[in-house]
Amino acid sequence: MSVEVDVLLQEAKESIEAAQNYRSELQQRLHGLNQARKQIRGSSGQARETLRKHFAELQAAATRLLAERLANLLTEVDTIEADSIKPLDDCQSLIEHGVGQADELLREGEAALRCGLGEKEDKLGSFTKKAMHIQLDSLPEVPALVDVPCVSAQFDDSLLSLLRDRVARHGAVSSHPPVQIEELQERPGSILVRWCKVDEDFAAADYRLQYRRSGSGGSQYEDAYIGRESEFLVLHLDPHTDYLFRVCARGEGRTEWSPWSIPQTGYTTLAPHEWRSGTEGYILSSRKNIALRNDSSQSRCPVLYSKAPTYFCGQTLTFKISASGQMDRRDSLGVCIDSESEEESLQRDQAVCISTNGAVFVNGKEMTNQLPAVTVGSAVTFDMEVVSLFPISNNNTSEGGNFKLRVTIGSGNREVVFDWLVDQPVDCLFFGCSFVHSGWKGMKNLSAPGT
Repeated sequence: MSVEVDVLLQEAKESIEAAQNYRSELQQRLHGLNQARKQIRGSSGQARETLRKHFAELQAAATRLLAERLANLLTEVDTIEADSIKPLDDCQSLIEHGVGQADELLREGEAALRCGLGEKEDKLGSFTKKAMHIQLDSLPEVPALVDVPCVSAQFDDSLLSLLRDRVARHGAVSSHPPVQIEELQERPGSILVRWCKVDEDFAAADYRLQYRRSGSGGSQYEDAYIGRESEFLVLHLDPHTDYLFRVCARGEGRTEWSPWSIPQTGYTTLAPHEWRSGTEGYILSSRKNIALRNDSSQSRCPVLYSKAPTYFCGQTLTFKISASGQMDRRDSLGVCIDSESEEESLQRDQAVCISTNGAVFVNGKEMTNQLPAVTVGSAVTFDMEVVSLFPISNNNTSEGGNFKLRVTIGSGNREVVFDWLVDQPVDCLFFGCSFVHSGWKGMKNLSAPGT
C-alpha cells in the first residue's frame, strides 16, 4: 500500500471519527433542546392547572360569600318586617274589635227605637248604659306613614370597582423564578445547598429551602431552612440517594412567597459522621452524633473516636458542648491520624487536641498558647489544610515524605494557629474526645469553611 493511500486512509478515519463526535454533540444538543421544551411545556401545563384550580376555588368561595351575605340581608328584612307589622296587626285587631262593638251597639239602638212603648224605656236605658261603657269618644292611635319603617336596600357602588381593581392585579405569571439553586456540594451524610438571586430587581427579605427524596411519588417536600442566608447545610441524608432541592424567596414587606426555583438533584456519597459505638463509659444518641460521658473513673480517661476517618482537611470541625462535668487536665477534644492507640487520652502522639481547661496539645506536648476553658455552650472549632514541607517526586504522595498540616483551633473569641508535622501524607482524620468525669455532653458538626 502506497504512502498516499495510507495518508488518505488516515484522513478518512479521522474524518469518520470527527463526524461521529459531531453527531454525538448534535444529539446531546437535541437532548438538551428536548429537555428545555419539556420543561417549558410541563411548567406551562402546571401553571394552567394551578390558575384554573385557584380561580375555580375563588369563584366558588365568592359565590358562597355572596349567597351568605344575601341570606343575611334577607333575614334582616324579614326581621324588620315582622317587628314592624306586629304593632299594626295589634292595632288592627283593636280597631276591628271596636267596629264589631259599634255594629252591635247600632243594632241594639235601632232595635230600641223600633220597640213598643212598653219596652222602649228599658231598651233605651240599656242601650244608653252600654254606649257609655264602650266609650264611643275613645279612638286608637294609628301611626303616620312617616313613623313606620319603609324598608329599602342600599349598596356601596365602590365594591365592584374595588373588586375589579383587585381581581385585575390578583395573581401573576412569571417565566423565571427570582432565585435559583447555584451549587450543591456533598458532605458526609449531608449536602450544602447554595442559591442566588437571578432577578436583581427583586428585594428578598427571606429565603425558603425545601427538599425531598427523588423518584418517590408519595414523598412531599419539607422545609429545611427559612431565613436570610443564601446557603444551608441539609443534614441527616442517606448516602447514594438522590434528593430534590428547591428554593423560593419572600420580598420585603410581602407575605406571599415567590415561585419555586427549578428543582435540582443532589446526592452524597460520603457516610455521615458518627461516633464509634461500644466505647465504655459513653452513651450515644440514636444518630450517633451526640455523646454523653456517663461513668466516671479517676484512673481511666477512655477515648471515644469517630466511626471512620471522615474529617477531611478543608472542612470545619465543631464540637458543641451542651452539658459539662468536673474538669480534668486529661480531658481532650481533637483529631488524630489513627484510632488504634491504647493511650487513654488524645494528649498523645499523632493527635492535636484542646483540654477542657483551654490547654492545646500537639503530639502530646502542651503548647505555650492557651485558649479559654471549655464549658456549657462552648463551641470548639478545628480547621486544617495540608502543606507539603518537601516536594515529592512526580507528585506521587504514595512514596511518602514529610508533610505538615496547618491547624487553626478556635474557642470563644480566640484562636491559635500552628503547623502540625506528620510523617506521611494525610487529608482525612479521625476525631475524638476523652473525659475523666461524667456529665460531659456534646455533639460534633462538620461543614465547609464559612458555613
